[in-house]
Amino acid sequence: MDIKYSKDRIEFEKELNSLDKFVIDFCSILNKLKIKYVIMSGYVAILFGRNRSSEDIDMFIEEIDFNKFKSIWDELKENFSCVNADDVEDAFYKYLKDINQIRFSRKDRYVPNIEMKFPKRDIDHYILENRILVMLNKHMFFIANIEEQIAYKLYLGSEKDIEDAVYLYEIFKENINVSLLDHFCRKLNIEETAKKHLYESAKD
Repeated sequence: MDIKYSKDRIEFEKELNSLDKFVIDFCSILNKLKIKYVIMSGYVAILFGRNRSSEDIDMFIEEIDFNKFKSIWDELKENFSCVNADDVEDAFYKYLKDINQIRFSRKDRYVPNIEMKFPKRDIDHYILENRILVMLNKHMFFIANIEEQIAYKLYLGSEKDIEDAVYLYEIFKENINVSLLDHFCRKLNIEETAKKHLYESAKD
């Protein structure tokens, strides 16, 4: 896989899988409406070739009002369904605002689905503000920056998450900002985890 990498842009081509097509179709609507969003977590590793399954895609969007959300809802409803609610007001006020979690899938299909949230913590806002543009087969969408993604996966700590982190590190180690990665590891108090799974294993 030939990946062109810069500080805020990744460009590459590959054979699209069903998850890629789902992401492209969904994000094209957010792009059209100029909604700021970022995709993170497991799909990022899958995007770059990690061979594992996932039924959901995690996404932050900028905090928007009801009218803006309704414009998303109206654009989505032709090809997508809200998993949580049938009514746009319930979807926004009960699930997105109060519970801070809402899911969308293709019509008549529960998986895969996108879990959409507003950013709440400082790190959530950082992820959104420092997103990276991906051009996949000339389709555009945004993901979390790679250094943050690796650190956060190590922080989650499950075997699958650590494998995702190591996979991304190996793919991008020639381009990674090590100082930034170390900063995130200190912030999440996982310096020893990073040393064990990234730096020491890279020497083997």
